[in-house]
This record gives sequence, structure tokens and C-alpha cells, in this order.
Amino acid sequence: MMTRLARRFDAKSLIFAVRSLRHPRGSVQYVLVALVAAVVTFLVVPLVRWLAFRTNQVVQPGGRMAHLKPTPTLGGIGMLVGFAAAIGVGSLMHSFRPVFIDSSEPTGVLLAAIAITGIGVVDDVWNLSAPAKVAGQVLSASLLWIFGVTMFWFKVPFAGIVVLSNSLTPLLTAIWVIAMENAINLIDGLDGLASGIVAIASLAFGLYSLRLEALGQLPSSSIGPIIAFAVLGVCVGFLPHNWNPAKIFMGDTGAMLLGLLLAASTSVVGGRTANVSDQTFFFFAPLVIPFVILGVPMADLVFSVLRRTAHHVSFATPDKKHLHHRLMEMGHGPRRSVAILWAWTAILSAFALLPTYVSGLGFELPIAVAAVGVLLYTLFHPDLKGTHSRSGRAMQVIRRKDAGTD
Repeated sequence: MMTRLARRFDAKSLIFAVRSLRHPRGSVQYVLVALVAAVVTFLVVPLVRWLAFRTNQVVQPGGRMAHLKPTPTLGGIGMLVGFAAAIGVGSLMHSFRPVFIDSSEPTGVLLAAIAITGIGVVDDVWNLSAPAKVAGQVLSASLLWIFGVTMFWFKVPFAGIVVLSNSLTPLLTAIWVIAMENAINLIDGLDGLASGIVAIASLAFGLYSLRLEALGQLPSSSIGPIIAFAVLGVCVGFLPHNWNPAKIFMGDTGAMLLGLLLAASTSVVGGRTANVSDQTFFFFAPLVIPFVILGVPMADLVFSVLRRTAHHVSFATPDKKHLHHRLMEMGHGPRRSVAILWAWTAILSAFALLPTYVSGLGFELPIAVAAVGVLLYTLFHPDLKGTHSRSGRAMQVIRRKDAGTD
């Protein structure tokens, strides 16, 4: 089966990958952007951790918190610095001149990132009310719209192209940004969970964007791929500090920043891609691809809304019924729960990405096998035997805050 699958690999994709290493706008430049983001984030986060301790911005143990010692928050500040450094280095590369010359979009992305990071800092320090937080998210979305970081049109599967009017674009931009920011914020419930999921999703979407660009369906002036690879680097640089037991939490500061950047990247790619209906592997519209790649946080967001609506409680009311909580209740430890949700994100990303590189059918079997394997591992892991009596104790090892923002 693997031999037949290899034969179906699109030869044009391989040729493009080889040529891109020599081309002035090849994959090496994107790797460098990601590397800068990772290194700067990794180096700056310890400084943010020190500052958080000095200013007493720590999450204390006790109450609903179960970590064993005070843990600093505001890690998103270091993530912002890493992202800004990556964009700055990208702006100096000749191959990225079409992205930065005569375009207001990079400025808009940076300003929106600074704004949402500031809102996150205020929320982490003073615990903003839900309306105030949403107002801050609308502000960040408005900055993206003002500077042109929006979708122009999108393709509905089997229905055609929908061109957005000038009056509708601000609303859809705000909805898109708020949905992404809250999806990442809600999934940030275990050490390393959000940063790992976003890293996998960013890599997949970055590769998907480059494939669109190689096919001539995405202009070379698109800022979307650069944002995706910069976010990948930020998450990779932050993860060593955030792996269980975490040395620092990203807080709302980092979670909403990652959500904003994902919204910006996906909107300028999925909302501007030309008609690709002649390509058989684009069964899904480009704007649908982010929902597949980010299926884990998006599903958690939808379930949270439905659950709280059914119980007639405010969306801002925290609970312990998110996907990672469910895994903990089954008896999985925090690290294993994170690994399971990472695996599902990787499977969904492969499902969205492989059709762009594999001709015809055949790619579904390895993905299906992997999905069944993860499902069986989740339900029948040997350590789960007799864990129902220990489920309450398992929940006590959650290392992250879930009050206010889950």
C-alpha cells in the first residue's frame, strides 16, 4: 500500500520543493523566519518570567488551582517579541519585498498583535469582565480591517464564490477574529496544549499556503504564509518553558495573541485564493481548511457554546467539561492528555494537507489507521483500568488556570 501511495505522489510537488531551495522565494526563507521567532521567544520568555515574579504576576496554588508552586503568567509578552522580531527580519529579506513594500498589512498585523497582547495583560492582571474582553477583541479585529488584513471573497463548496461587500467585511473580520481568539483561549487548559496545537496547525497551514502559491492561486505578496511560519516559531520557542510542569503560563495574553495571528493568516489566504475548482484535491474550499486543521479547538469552542447555552449560563462561566478535562476524567495524565490532542490535530492537519500533494485517492487509509490507533489508545490505554475511582484525583494534577477563561 505504501508503495502504491508513493507512486501517486505528485511529481510536480517534489520538483517545486527542490526548486524552492534555489529560488529567491523558497522554503529556506520561511524556515529562517520561524527560526528567528523560536530563538527570540525562547530567550525572551525567561526575562518575562523574571519580571512576572518581580511584579507578583503569578498564579498561586490552592483553591481551584492545583499546581504546587506559584507560577508566573504573561508569557504572551515574550511571544509577541518573538513574532515582531521574525516579521522584522522578514521585512529585510529581498525575497519578501512584495509583502512589505507598498502594503499596510504588516503594520496592521503588528498593531493588532500589540493591542490584543495589551488587552490580555490587563485581563491576566485585573481579570476583565467578558464584555470588556470582547470589546478588546473587536478592537484588534478593527485594526486588521483598517489596515486591509481581511478576506475579500471566499468559496463555498458546491456553491461558488461569494464576494464580500465593503459593509459586510468588518463584521465578518470581527467574527473570525473573535472566534479564533476564544477557541485558542479555551483550549489553553493544560501545560503545552495550546502552544503545541497551534504549532502543528501553523505548520500545516503554512505548507498549504505555499502549495497554493506554487499553483499560482495565491499571490506572492500574501502575508499569510509568513505569519503562519512566524507563529510556528513562536510556539516552538515557548513550548520548552510551558511543558509540564510549566515554568510560565502564556495566559490570556498569549492565547488571544495566537488566536489573532491565526485569524489574520487564514483570512488573507482562505479569503483571497482564486478559484481552484479545477484542482481535484481542493474538495474543501480554502477557507474551510482552517476549520479542519484547527478542528480540536474549534470543536471545543462549539461544544462550550452549546453546553453553556443548554444550561442557561453565561459563556464566560468556567467549567471543567472541555476536551482536556474529559481526558483527565478518563484517567489520562496531563502529559498524555496533551499528547492525545496533539495527535488528533496532526491527523486533521494531514487530512487537510495530504490531498494537495497526493494525486487521486489512497491517502485516506494511513490517516484512517492513525485515527483508529489514537482512538483505541485513548479509550483502552492500560493505565485506564480501574481509573474511574481515581478520576477525581487525576483532575487535581491540572497545571493551568481555568477560572475566568477556562
